[in-house]
Amino acid sequence: MAEAQKIPAGSTAVGGIAVAAESTVATRMSAPPSFDVADFPVPHGREEEWRFTPIERLKGLHDGTAEASGSLKVEVDAPEGVTVETVARDDARVGRAGKPVDRVAAQAFSSFEKASVVTVPKEAVLKEPVRVSLHGEGGVTYGHTIFDVKDFAEAVIVIDHTGDGVRAANVEFVLGDGAKLTVVSVQDWDDTAVHCSQHNALVGRDATFKSVVVTFGGDVVRLHPRVNYAGPGGEAEFYGLYFTDNGQHQEHRLFVDHDRPNCRSNVVYKGALQGEEAHAVWIGDVLIRAAATGTDTYELNRNLVLTDGSRVDSVPNLEIETGEIVGAGHASATGRFDDEQLFYLQARGIPEQEARRLVVRGFFAELVQQIGLPDVEQRLIEKIEAELEASV
Repeated sequence: MAEAQKIPAGSTAVGGIAVAAESTVATRMSAPPSFDVADFPVPHGREEEWRFTPIERLKGLHDGTAEASGSLKVEVDAPEGVTVETVARDDARVGRAGKPVDRVAAQAFSSFEKASVVTVPKEAVLKEPVRVSLHGEGGVTYGHTIFDVKDFAEAVIVIDHTGDGVRAANVEFVLGDGAKLTVVSVQDWDDTAVHCSQHNALVGRDATFKSVVVTFGGDVVRLHPRVNYAGPGGEAEFYGLYFTDNGQHQEHRLFVDHDRPNCRSNVVYKGALQGEEAHAVWIGDVLIRAAATGTDTYELNRNLVLTDGSRVDSVPNLEIETGEIVGAGHASATGRFDDEQLFYLQARGIPEQEARRLVVRGFFAELVQQIGLPDVEQRLIEKIEAELEASV
């Protein structure tokens, strides 16, 4: 179990070990970011960004053999004033928040025909969330979606993934100056689905971005949330909850690029695992560039192993190129049930099975509360309860 670590300025933390900062996070990728799939070599599983991923289960998303042959039912429920458009790939808004950083994301960018653009107008304060429902109906699909939140607007967006299929997509979040956006992305796929997606957020001056990622379903789910700052004073919060079941592979790879002064980021991801060959991967990369003076950042990953046979890979990486920061650190830990907590509950007459459920509920409670939407929170609580029925 690795405890919290403070990293000296001008050094790098790789897997929790501070070393001299000689290379940036970007050099750990096999190729620079690009919109062109030809700029990325076909991964073989030995590359740094692919070494944890079972590429043989990606159904051809990684090597170009997955042809778009499937269907996806899309429903968008948007409050009054929000516009929803379908645009061509040459629209100026496409790709504004960032380029693909691996071959699957580049394949998705090269393969989509039309992009969806959801725009929240300037200074609008939405009373209801924008709800996007994506239901896979089998086969391979690619997609590209842009959420454009204008200056000083405030919005909540819920993206819900269900059904079956093989899906690769890029999602962009562009926040204007002073904007506030909360995004809840739920991966509740059928057990046979494959889902790879890159989330790019571009946070404007004094804007606030909060991402809540919840992953339950799918055979393989590989998500890549990223954030860049377009001006000083921006804030980004990343929260994640995953419940990895028997045989599932769930991978979350985050990258926070602090390249502007006086910005803040906070990352908290928690996961529970059960069953043979359940595999969860969490990679947390934070880069504080020389120009990002006044940065304040922290990342945390916690994993709770419920049964034998499960595996967790948790790798926090922190790289600092300036000593003029407010603070930077990370923590990562993986363990089983806390015997003292169980003893405390059982000593008060609570049966062991119920005590175990209470411990897991408490483990996730902090993250569920970050959602702020009662109907979504209740659905996730019920999903956690159903998972626990199968494990404890």
